[in-house]
Amino acid sequence: MNPLARWARAEWGPLYRTVREGLRVRRARAVAMAIGAVCLTALLHFVHGQSWGYQFVQNVGTVRAEDPLWLALLRTPLSLFVPALDLPVWGALLQILLVFGIAEICLGRPRTLALAYTATLAGTLYARLGIALGPDHPLGLPASDAQVVDTGPSAAVVGLAVYVGWRYAYVTAGAVVVAMVVEVLVKENLAGKEHLAAIAAVLVLCAVTALRQRFSRGRVGSRSGVPPSQS
Repeated sequence: MNPLARWARAEWGPLYRTVREGLRVRRARAVAMAIGAVCLTALLHFVHGQSWGYQFVQNVGTVRAEDPLWLALLRTPLSLFVPALDLPVWGALLQILLVFGIAEICLGRPRTLALAYTATLAGTLYARLGIALGPDHPLGLPASDAQVVDTGPSAAVVGLAVYVGWRYAYVTAGAVVVAMVVEVLVKENLAGKEHLAAIAAVLVLCAVTALRQRFSRGRVGSRSGVPPSQS
């Protein structure tokens, strides 16, 4: 086996085996939530593109920083499934199916939904903070971004990809982070910065999870009389 193949096996082997086993045992039921998310996204995209449905989707699932905070929080859960009209919808659907599906198998449905919502909410709240800081602040945004629609499902997809990568494939998680940083450097826009905010929120959750696991192992080791490094 050549070095590249060995690296690929070490990087993606555990993730591949987890996903394969989940699909083998439960088949389509293993990714039922992801399939439902794809169907909901496709439906909202279709309705959003119709003259009779455009305003309805705007009212229930489109978030802008200029909206009152209470209204943005009400719309945020559904905003996960409202793709941008100016981008190919098939790309969003494929991302949701792949990333949400892998996360659903590896993390479970409740954690996947919680992480997706956290990542999206982080982007939404960052937009408000950035506009309040102003364009002269390193983390600030121009006032015109208050009228820009939030990222939709992409922030959730990025956040889930980073968390799953942290659990199973460190290099891949790092590659996602680097790609999002490059996106902001090459094309500085609200969506790119919201992606970074989503990543930051997920990395905080990763750090908290790691600390909790370390503390838990330490407590188990102290009860058994074995140092954590030897347990």
